[in-house]
Amino acid sequence: MRVLVVGSGGREHAIVHYLSRSRHAPEIFVAPGNAGTARLASNISLPARDIDELLKFAKSKDIDLTIVGPEQPLADGMVDSFEAADLAIVGPSAAAAQLESSKAFSKRFMSEHGIPTAGFSTFDRSQHEEALAYARKLGAPLVIKASGLAAGKGAVVCETMHQAEETLVSMMKGRAFGDAADEVVIEEFLHGEEASLFALTDGTGYCLLPSAQDHKRIGDGDVGPNTGGMGAYAPAPVLTDALVARACAEVIEPTLEGMRTLGQPYRGFLYVGLMIGPDSRLNVIEYNCRLGDPETQVVLPLLETDAIDLFRACTTRTLSSLEVKTYDGSAAIVVMASDGYPGRYEKGKEISGLNDDADCESGATTCVYHAGTRRTPGGGTVTSGGRVLGVVGKADNLRAALDAAYQRVATIKFPGAQYRNDIGQKGLKRISSTT
Repeated sequence: MRVLVVGSGGREHAIVHYLSRSRHAPEIFVAPGNAGTARLASNISLPARDIDELLKFAKSKDIDLTIVGPEQPLADGMVDSFEAADLAIVGPSAAAAQLESSKAFSKRFMSEHGIPTAGFSTFDRSQHEEALAYARKLGAPLVIKASGLAAGKGAVVCETMHQAEETLVSMMKGRAFGDAADEVVIEEFLHGEEASLFALTDGTGYCLLPSAQDHKRIGDGDVGPNTGGMGAYAPAPVLTDALVARACAEVIEPTLEGMRTLGQPYRGFLYVGLMIGPDSRLNVIEYNCRLGDPETQVVLPLLETDAIDLFRACTTRTLSSLEVKTYDGSAAIVVMASDGYPGRYEKGKEISGLNDDADCESGATTCVYHAGTRRTPGGGTVTSGGRVLGVVGKADNLRAALDAAYQRVATIKFPGAQYRNDIGQKGLKRISSTT
């Protein structure tokens, strides 16, 4: 069994680690991978967006299964190309991936199919004055989003009208986010608590994975600019069994049915960002057409179902007959980032305290997933990105998982390392209020 994983971040390291635990003992290739994946698989020097070369590689190596980590190759049509070549691949087509690659598409889709979401309007780059008038009509706070892909940083929560006006100028006239802001979405601000629900679907059947809660802001207390994610934990206590059942009925199932109606059946991972209001009302903040990062790093360690069995069921359209088993505990991740992130940062900082032979081994309470790292010719590991490492703790409860993660963080050093000290506090507070 030969498997190709596409991507280079912590999410892909977690996918590789999950695959490595399979009883089928697959041979794993990663394109391009990172310093962490190199311990478990063969890194291939091919960019994640080079679909033609990746397809040639998959054919030449008789790859049995491909799993796509990041969103851009999916939006570019990687699944379409691989399926046209009769190669099994996990992910949606380019048309179905519009649920993430075009926020304007996804908002219209939700409106047309009765899926709860914030009120909104969309504007192209030539409609700056109209967008400004709509924003003023909504009033602050409000949310302005670049419609296209922006590496998880294209949504701006505007607390004041002055900030909203500046954001619209920056996106629509200053070309912040480039072509991703050729169309912008302005929507009502939703009050409540965010959480993420994940499903794997073959277009008809689906299975749920553990829920999670991400921490987007750079600073403790959710202050500062948005990042790709500074930490997460799973499952998210705010998503009770009753709310999950409602999310399935009100969001996931109508979404899959709506995509089938459009002739664009959705297959692969469906990540639904939810806002749970004070009255337990559910609204969809956004869809993602792949697993989240860093949520993947806490969701997959909780899965006890064999990775190959799960992914095969997706590609063979037999998910409805597969029982997904999960560990009855929690996992938490603390992201260690470069100094300056999410702004400018330096690379090449030496990392000490790693123990790749022990990290992530069977039965370990912690795991260190590499994201922005690379190996040096001398065998060391240095920083090579904004988010450098994801340190995961896994235990019978959230408090113990967080303690394990932070204890491991304290043993890892690189110049300028920054991380949040309050990951999981909302979950702990909610748990304590119900016990």
